[in-house]
Amino acid sequence: MSTLDQSMAADRPSDGLKRNALGSTGIAFMVIAAAAPLTVMAGVAPLALAVSGPGAPIAYLAAGLIYAVFAIGFLAMTRHIGGAGAFYSYITLGLGKTVGLASGVLAVVSYNALQIGVYGLMAVQTQAAIDRLFGIQIDWPILALSAVAIVWFVGRRGVDVGAKFLGVLLVAEAAILLVLAISVVVKGGANGISFTSFTPDAAFAPGMAGVLSFTFAAFMGFESTAVYRAEARDPDRTIPRATYFAVAFMALFYCFIVWSIVQAFGDENVQAAAQQDTAGLFFTAIEQYVGTWSSDVMSVLIVTSALASQIAFHNAINRYTLSLARDGVLPKWLDRTHPILKSPNRAGALQTVLAAVIVIGFAVAKADPYRRLLIFVNTPGIVGIIGLQALTAVAVVAYFVKNKAVSVERAGVIAATLGAIVLGIALFLVIWYINLPAATTGTNNAILVGVVPLVMILGAAAARWFRRYRPKAYAAIGGFGEDRDTFTPLDLESKETTR
Repeated sequence: MSTLDQSMAADRPSDGLKRNALGSTGIAFMVIAAAAPLTVMAGVAPLALAVSGPGAPIAYLAAGLIYAVFAIGFLAMTRHIGGAGAFYSYITLGLGKTVGLASGVLAVVSYNALQIGVYGLMAVQTQAAIDRLFGIQIDWPILALSAVAIVWFVGRRGVDVGAKFLGVLLVAEAAILLVLAISVVVKGGANGISFTSFTPDAAFAPGMAGVLSFTFAAFMGFESTAVYRAEARDPDRTIPRATYFAVAFMALFYCFIVWSIVQAFGDENVQAAAQQDTAGLFFTAIEQYVGTWSSDVMSVLIVTSALASQIAFHNAINRYTLSLARDGVLPKWLDRTHPILKSPNRAGALQTVLAAVIVIGFAVAKADPYRRLLIFVNTPGIVGIIGLQALTAVAVVAYFVKNKAVSVERAGVIAATLGAIVLGIALFLVIWYINLPAATTGTNNAILVGVVPLVMILGAAAARWFRRYRPKAYAAIGGFGEDRDTFTPLDLESKETTR
């Protein structure tokens, strides 16, 4: 542990989480499972193919490259300040407590939106799987609320139990996708193996800019590796390894799987096939190239993929909530962990209740679980997380410049600068093409995007209120208390000498 980390550990109260519970593999499983590879591929990739055709695979590589650059700057900050607040802590140190608290509130809201919205998709997928296999129809709210209960139970058992459970589910969903992809390649696809997807014509085809809204969403949650710092073994090693592995795995895996689907239908036909049968594209491909049995297996695994994503996001949300409660900006009763299981059980209970209330609300309103619960709740979460990523990149640069330590982390500062620019462009494109994932127009789109600045404004107003009426809580924003000003260039220089 670095000198800086030791001083921070001594000054902070214990958060009660289980120490040394996760290695690089466990953390990587958490963040890759949060992205839900099978759900992203079977449920969302056909939309990308429908918009851009055979060029879609390279869009996943591009998104992965951008996030790899962002990760260099993000991890440079992690090495120096540690902390479990991730976005919240980093933005506070780089851009100040007002922006920091606003970002912390947005992070909690965005991760909740990503997690809770998926209950709609999961319920629809579970309905289809049960009907397909057993011919039984069950109302979607029952299935969604059952999933809420399962997620709460696994999350309460502790992060190490969750990591093992997610590992099993992740291997299973990756395996079925690899079986499909390898079968397509071995059988030569529809018209022989082609690499048209990686040509300039495909990369710059009409619609590729709009596809970024799908490809960036496929990486949601990878940055939450830093949230598990307090529970990681040797975090200075495990956090970077898990982050880089997660980004590299998702970029290469997504690219390969989507390219194999292009081969399955052919360069000339894949776009039309995706447009005509968006929901069933992957099932059609696996039935043709592997067999009917594999389609049945995929219908089950796509449900467990969504479940794994829910558990992973549930864990990340609870740790963000714990950080805010520990700093005094959320009720102190949330700043407790289970005495035996060492999980943030109170934060988990609150998140579970919130999810159940929203699911019930949409059910009572007789709203469509996919077009309303998933799309309307998920979309602000995607915009919020990409916005926070861009803001974090800016904060990394600001932090090192303020502390006159650019020379200490030159690569990190350069990467963060590039990340801020590219993620800013990506955020613009996601908002510009918001009608593609949201499938709505006009007022609805404005509301979905407007949620993000509204939350930031409310968070900033809360920070000013704390400054005036609860200065002690204001001083603790970011997780560093009154000691924030002691993180000087001298600390950073000493870090350089201990590498």
